[in-house]
Amino acid sequence: MLQTPTTPESQTLLLELPTSIALSVTPEQFTALAAANRDLRLERTSQGELIVNPPAGWETGEQNWKIAGELYLWWRNTGEIGKVFDSSTGFTLPNGAIRSPDASWVSQNRWEALTPEDKITFPKICPDFVVVYNQQSRQDLSNQLQNAFT
Repeated sequence: MLQTPTTPESQTLLLELPTSIALSVTPEQFTALAAANRDLRLERTSQGELIVNPPAGWETGEQNWKIAGELYLWWRNTGEIGKVFDSSTGFTLPNGAIRSPDASWVSQNRWEALTPEDKITFPKICPDFVVVYNQQSRQDLSNQLQNAFT
């Protein structure tokens, strides 16, 4: 466990890792880490590597808002029964990765088929529909989703 002194100057800890170093965490460790750092956008690959996504810039934030809004309008206007989620929702994919698309939708039938345990924290389901705004840190999400069932 990494601890820092409690002086005001050290309230923020900056961590820089070379790209050759990967931090690996179990699903349980990831859940604890995400709960302790709710302001960070954390994801986990199927190999357990930790992904820390930086905050979105204004252009990306604006696009994410538009994307989520369009998905919501589609859901509301078509009468498709299901759940709509924004970018703050992480999903545990069948391959073990925990990823957060920018917007997603899960059909009501598939959602209701989940056990209460499967819905805890990061639902154990691959959404029926996902939108990922093209961000450098998320380019491999479509590969993760495509490989989720392999």
